[in-house]
Amino acid sequence: MKIAPIMAALRRTPLAARLVHTGQHYDVAMNQQFFAQLGIPNPDVDLEVGSASHAVQTAEIMKRFEPVVDAERPAAVLVVGDVNSTIACALVAAKKGV
Repeated sequence: MKIAPIMAALRRTPLAARLVHTGQHYDVAMNQQFFAQLGIPNPDVDLEVGSASHAVQTAEIMKRFEPVVDAERPAAVLVVGDVNSTIACALVAAKKGV
């Protein structure tokens, strides 16, 4: 998971980082195994999107991520990867002016 070294680096700074997991890769056992093995903290927010077509999944991620951005009002949003979550969260952040 590409986020592991980023979260490790952020823990060494005074920045308040929050981890949002979209649930795009929805196998709970797989997620927990990777998180534990890579030392990734439990997500602060889990959008629990699950499986669907690319369009439906991307739209659902956007619908669930937008209220998180509205509530948290982050100074920045960092997205990693090349999956539906990446484009969905990046688009929400951009449209919200983050």
